[in-house]
Amino acid sequence: MKILGQALQWLSDPQVWGGVEGLWARIGEHLGVSALTVLLAAVIAWPLGVWIGHTGRGAGIVGALTGAARALPTLGLLTLFGLLLGIGLGAPVVALVILAIPSLLAGAHAGVSAVDRTVIDAARSIGMSTHQLVWEVEIPLAAPVIVGGVRTAMLQVISTTTLAAYTADVGLGRYLFSGLKTKNYAMMMGASLVVVVLTILADLGFSVVQRWLTRRTHQLSRCPAGEY
Repeated sequence: MKILGQALQWLSDPQVWGGVEGLWARIGEHLGVSALTVLLAAVIAWPLGVWIGHTGRGAGIVGALTGAARALPTLGLLTLFGLLLGIGLGAPVVALVILAIPSLLAGAHAGVSAVDRTVIDAARSIGMSTHQLVWEVEIPLAAPVIVGGVRTAMLQVISTTTLAAYTADVGLGRYLFSGLKTKNYAMMMGASLVVVVLTILADLGFSVVQRWLTRRTHQLSRCPAGEY
């Protein structure tokens, strides 16, 4: 409890928040790296997940890939890529992309494959092409599950981006590494609390979006196929 009180005192110091290396700047870096990582992972995972969900081919690969990727230790990957790519942001971004891919891939696959087949048959019956079917029917109806995958990936990445400070001078992890070296445990605890708050806020934000999409999806699913 003593360390917690010291951490709150550290967080209440206005000087901690300002400047190019203050908390606000570090929070911006932390969220920027997290968003970049999830975006890059989505570029890789979403097309593959949507294709597998649409065609039904290679569904077993999704389970194998997600299971294997989740079993990989992020710190070990970061160390490996750090040795290969050197000091900088490249190594943590690659490691975090690998961390984010399984949730995004599983969300895209599960969402598209769960679309009601009667809706798909109705869309085909009015002459929709495969491209129209995927973009105008399957993806809109799968959106809540896809966003659920983004939600999971983002929470994992935000909480793990602290490791980016292992090879790069970015993010809230700098306080953890600096505090460990200087035995400033109040600073470490304070930075950890900020990471926890960011994760909770991100979860709440995505939950609101997911609920809104779920309501919209229910409305779309009741529309005739020609009104998509």
